[in-house]
Amino acid sequence: MIQEDFKMIRMRNTWVEIDLDCIEHNFCEARKILPKNTKIAAVLKANAYGHGAIQIARVLIKNKIDQLAVACLSEALELRRHFAEIPIIVMGYTPDEYLSIGVRNGITLTVFSMEQARKLSDMAGRLNEKAVIHIKLDTGLNRLGLKPGPKAVDTIMNICRLNNINVEGIYSHLALTTLEADQVQFKVFMDMIDEIEARGVHIPIRHISDSNGMVLYPSFDLDMVRLGGFIFGVTTDGLYKDVISLKPAMTFKTQITRIEKIKKGEWVGYDPVFVAPDKCRIGTIAVGYSDGYMRGLSGKGEVSIRGKRAPIIGTICMDQCMVNLTNIPEAQVNDEVLLFGVGQQQNISVNELAKKVQTNRNEILSIVSRRVPRVYMADSQIIDVVDYLLD
Repeated sequence: MIQEDFKMIRMRNTWVEIDLDCIEHNFCEARKILPKNTKIAAVLKANAYGHGAIQIARVLIKNKIDQLAVACLSEALELRRHFAEIPIIVMGYTPDEYLSIGVRNGITLTVFSMEQARKLSDMAGRLNEKAVIHIKLDTGLNRLGLKPGPKAVDTIMNICRLNNINVEGIYSHLALTTLEADQVQFKVFMDMIDEIEARGVHIPIRHISDSNGMVLYPSFDLDMVRLGGFIFGVTTDGLYKDVISLKPAMTFKTQITRIEKIKKGEWVGYDPVFVAPDKCRIGTIAVGYSDGYMRGLSGKGEVSIRGKRAPIIGTICMDQCMVNLTNIPEAQVNDEVLLFGVGQQQNISVNELAKKVQTNRNEILSIVSRRVPRVYMADSQIIDVVDYLLD
């Protein structure tokens, strides 16, 4: 059945392969360097950075992940439909009108105002429930959270006194700009916690580190770390050298659909940004920017075909793009094309693409669109195929 499902994706000839063994390996690498009592929250927002939240959660839960984290309530509810018991935290803002949905589904919510905490407590009381929350502090990222200071301490104390609120955690987010700035943020965070503790309140789960913070600052690990890119094996170049070994889980592939020779002076694609300087052999491949292969890679990106690099030429279209095959005379229609990831003969890293379009690795992963089927591998075998359009 799986092999038949895999054939179905050939209707489009573009897919990503997700190696679940890599997910498990990366998770184990984190466990190796963390203190025994430090929990791990796997950040599965944006469909697990494009990898498929349900399938990745399943592997992590099997390996005893402590908590799942997402950006919004709808992402949490998708996970809750499949996993009844695992703690799930929404790290973004949840509008007041949806708080009851979160509580009824056992979702941990982020709160950073007294007003919302009161509404949540009142609503939870009507439901005869206890709302579980983590309080967010803004220690310098200036995105979400309570601004530290005496007023914030008073607010937190008052939230902790609400009848139907269980303040399970308190957290912040490092900007990861410089060592000095990160240390300042950490000190601000810990000073706030010390003030709260001095007033007789203990909040069990304190967390500030993400993937990079966990490796850069072991003393920041505290009670929990939040891992996103680390789990998927895609992180800052060189950051983990000599510390641990990560394995990228996602490989993006397509195929050649047409090969044609063009003459000197002919152009390729929209807006003739590429005009053939001589006779060329041009291949069309079945991927475009609506699949998540960024238009910004036009004239900059390279793909791998038969272990050789072929440059992207012309402007990347919505559904396809063209490559110069002049230096790969053996290339044929239906040949596999590596866009990024681990190939049999050559690798193309996500960081390489990110540098070419001046973005970060997480954007490259998370914009792989839902029309691209996900093929899940374990022990070098296909174990599942998810096509969001057909399913």
